[in-house]
Amino acid sequence: MQESATLNPSLDAPQAADAIIRAEKIEKYYAQPSQNRIQVISATDLNIVPGEILALLGPSGSGKSTMLRMLTGLSKPTAGQVYWHGKPIAEAEINVSIVFQSFALFPWLTVLENVEAPLQARGAAPAERRERSMKMLDMVGLDGFEAAYPKELSGGMRQRVGFARALVVEPEVLFMDEPFSALDVLTAENLRSELLELWTKKTMPTKAVFLVTHNIEEAVLLADRIIVLGRNPGRIRTDFHVLLPQPRDRKSEGFTQLVDYIYKVLTRPDTEPAEAPGQPGGPRVRDQRQMRYQMLPHARPGGIAGLLELLLDKGGRDDMYRLADDLSFEIDDLLPIVDAGQLLGFLKVEEGDAAITPSGDEFANSEILRQKELFRNAAIDNVLLLRQIRRALESKSDHTVPEDFFLDMLDEQFSEEESQRQIETAVNWGRYAELFDFDAARRRFVMPDALEEEVAEGEDSK
Repeated sequence: MQESATLNPSLDAPQAADAIIRAEKIEKYYAQPSQNRIQVISATDLNIVPGEILALLGPSGSGKSTMLRMLTGLSKPTAGQVYWHGKPIAEAEINVSIVFQSFALFPWLTVLENVEAPLQARGAAPAERRERSMKMLDMVGLDGFEAAYPKELSGGMRQRVGFARALVVEPEVLFMDEPFSALDVLTAENLRSELLELWTKKTMPTKAVFLVTHNIEEAVLLADRIIVLGRNPGRIRTDFHVLLPQPRDRKSEGFTQLVDYIYKVLTRPDTEPAEAPGQPGGPRVRDQRQMRYQMLPHARPGGIAGLLELLLDKGGRDDMYRLADDLSFEIDDLLPIVDAGQLLGFLKVEEGDAAITPSGDEFANSEILRQKELFRNAAIDNVLLLRQIRRALESKSDHTVPEDFFLDMLDEQFSEEESQRQIETAVNWGRYAELFDFDAARRRFVMPDALEEEVAEGEDSK
């Protein structure tokens, strides 16, 4: 395992010189007719070096898969450059493989034929294909299943075929895009252990591993180095080496501290990250995002209320690592609810703990009508988009505003798809809080009583 005295190995000169893949100021954005652009990934430097498992973490929408596609040459950066051993990746003969979440096997081919497929595509002779493929199947524990078809295998066995197929070409860098997320808990745990054993014993014919995941424990368990992305746009928030020795104990203090630290980075997007536990020096990356609109977390008011009630049962505070475990939630399930609670001022995250605030305590202990009132006040005070919609409705004589008015403003900051999702979440929150309603037929925001009057008038005219 590599150790570093700096907190930004991706910018460390010796590592940059030795990097297999080096990304310099790569960006991904989409131009708009208004001469604005939707920034998906902001200018980013990143290196993949030999002897390292690098894990890329981040919430949904942070650009993890987009980053992977740019680093593998599947997608060209809008700006910046990716280098393979110092040569622009478009001009180089790269040797990488990707293991996907969905197995991506050819159902009409046998296990052996699936593993042979990439060698056949490279023009390898039949005898060589068979020898190398049989060796890989034996390595991943599938000896004896050569003639089976994917439909005859369990999910875990199919993913083993995926690993064998990726490794048979002896890639210099193995990319994995959430390879364990489609598996049950025990199967995923078993495959992680086997992957780590192959890596530590240097049985795998690869020099570096790049793992995209949303599972914090998985990253801390496997990785030598972890990068956490923020979103809107995607950018590196923290980048650090994991100095815990292998094999790692999930119950150890160091392991728990790192998990809590990453939770804290993910749940406090507007706060500059501190250094990771056990790391020398200061923070790796200074996060200086400035936003006009907050990113509304896609959580329902009922989910926020449920989380607050659960925290009350736990004395008003609980470790987020244990909270997610108790709920059997993945990070992408829990974070939007936590983010929403923080945005509304109902809870705060401190040192990896979710703690209910006095206003959150009042909300959780109130009757339904009072909860709506508290939610409404919190939304007006803390959420710019909801405040703007309400004030626009109040200022109009007919108390209606077209959806496009706000979509046009959101489009300057978010992608078209995310802008629409922001509107949908705003409508959900606004209706619950009785701030406004939404006429889906006309795609217009309306005051709650204005919509009721229109409906009544329509019924009277019949």
